[in-house]
Amino acid sequence: MGAVVGTLTMQTKQRQPSRDKVDDDLEMTMVCHRPEGLDQLEAQTNFSKRELQVLYRGFKNECPSGVVNEETFKQIYSQFFPHGDASTYAHYLFNAFDSAHTGSIKFEDFVTALSILLRGSTREKLQWTFNLYDINRDGYINKEEMTDIVRAIYDMMGKYTYPVLKTDAPKQHVDAFFQKMDKNRDGVVTLDEFILSCQEDENIMRSLQLFENVI
Repeated sequence: MGAVVGTLTMQTKQRQPSRDKVDDDLEMTMVCHRPEGLDQLEAQTNFSKRELQVLYRGFKNECPSGVVNEETFKQIYSQFFPHGDASTYAHYLFNAFDSAHTGSIKFEDFVTALSILLRGSTREKLQWTFNLYDINRDGYINKEEMTDIVRAIYDMMGKYTYPVLKTDAPKQHVDAFFQKMDKNRDGVVTLDEFILSCQEDENIMRSLQLFENVI
């Protein structure tokens, strides 16, 4: 997640904005998909117009057509994990961004998710993360889903992680997750259980603040 955020913001900051709002709106019409107007996006997110302009330029630089399909998303994301295989985790992340299940990510999808992750309330951030882990979108996280996510993360980090991971590390991670979060021991984690457990964990709460000042 941080890789995507960091890359786009780094690329956009390298180019100093030199056009006014009229030029930016005109620029938005010259791609295959035209995003919603800046005023509307400003009202729907926690970003200012200037921040949206900077983000848009970075998004368009990576995705000139105005939309990102899953294959392109995987290619972009995998650049930051050269020693591992990020394709599976990128697949799950793509689905979380593609909340409308259209098979592509538009600029609106991108900034809506980014707004939550960077500027949202604690509950909004945790709910977004829960939705990422809830692969089949049934409102619960089961052990199979969590195992898939954890294995994808380990694959993404690659064989050069230190200390070297044991083969049973994903299972141990999942068991610890459920021991902590499955409050009523029914074999699944609900949104309320997830949020409560995360709020009780100082490390998780600190990690939620990491990217607040990225933009």
